[in-house]
This record gives sequence, structure tokens and C-alpha cells, in this order.
Amino acid sequence: MRKHTRAVVVGASAVAALALAGCGTASTPPPQAPASQEQTAHNAADVAFARGMVPHHQQAVEMARLVPDRSQSQQVEDLARQIEAAQGPEIETLTGWLRDWGAAPAEHGSHGDTGGHGGMMSADEMARLERARGAEFDRAFLEMMIRHHEGAVTMARTELSDGQFPAAKQMAQQIIDTQQAEIDTMRTLLAQS
Repeated sequence: MRKHTRAVVVGASAVAALALAGCGTASTPPPQAPASQEQTAHNAADVAFARGMVPHHQQAVEMARLVPDRSQSQQVEDLARQIEAAQGPEIETLTGWLRDWGAAPAEHGSHGDTGGHGGMMSADEMARLERARGAEFDRAFLEMMIRHHEGAVTMARTELSDGQFPAAKQMAQQIIDTQQAEIDTMRTLLAQS
């Protein structure tokens, strides 16, 4: 019985050694699976999306930061906090992708590669928003942020149709879902004012 058990253990050890030998050694890692290459592949549409969305989000955050000192609506204040909380981390992610891709970062205040205004506010519009207070501010903020969000949704749809980088496409869908819901909320608030 002992000889049989020992033969089984030796045989199992030999099979395990052969299996491990086929997997490579610590100094020779196994080849990467094609799926991981797809995860990092990106195209010009992905770069344009990131370059366009960074300054777009930066302006939305600037607009949201005007709210606490100017708004008279708790609902507008809540919305502004929500916008800042969502878009701040997305700016960091988008900037990281541009860096990883070796692409020049978008300059704050630029329209990136959006191919148009993309819902961005002009300097005059931002100055008007900064001067407004109370109900006037709330109305101007909601009207401008609706237009701003509509621009972001359009940019995100372009990324979904033309982009290649999976994480960017996932963010684009998240932007569409989140910002469309916020547009609906802002339209309701405008109707109530």
C-alpha cells in the first residue's frame, strides 16, 4: 500500500512540475492576453473626448462654485454640490488618460477638440452669472447649466459612436445618464420659478 501511495505522489509531483514548466518562470512572464491590449487601445475620438470634456467640466465646476454665495434655492445648491462631486473626479480621470496616451492636456478655458462651442459659456455669460444674485442668479444658472449639460451629452454621444477606449465609452454613457437626469431636474426647477 505504501509503495502505491508513494508512486501516486511522485507521479502527481511530476505532472505538476510539467504543468508549471509550461507556464513560464518568474523571469519570463506569460504573454498578455489580447483583451488587455483592447483595454488600452484608444483612438483620436477618445483623445478629442478627453480634451474637450476637461475644460467643459472645469467650467461646470466653476459655475457650481458660484452657487453658495448667490443662490436662494436649496435645490439649486444641492444640484451644484452634485455637479461638483461628479465632475471633479472625472476631470482627474480624463487628465490621467491624456497623460497615459502621451496627448497634450486640454487648456483650461479652451474648447478642446469638440469642434464647436459644446455648450460652453462665454466670458460675458460667466461675468453675468457672477454678478447675479437670488432668484435672478438661480434662473441664469439653471438656463446656462442646461445648455452646458446638453453640450456634454452631445460630446458623450460622439464618444460612444466614434471612440474605442472602453473606460472612456463607459464614462460617456455615465455622463449621458447623469447629466440628462440633471437636465430634467433643472427644467422642472425652472418651470417652478
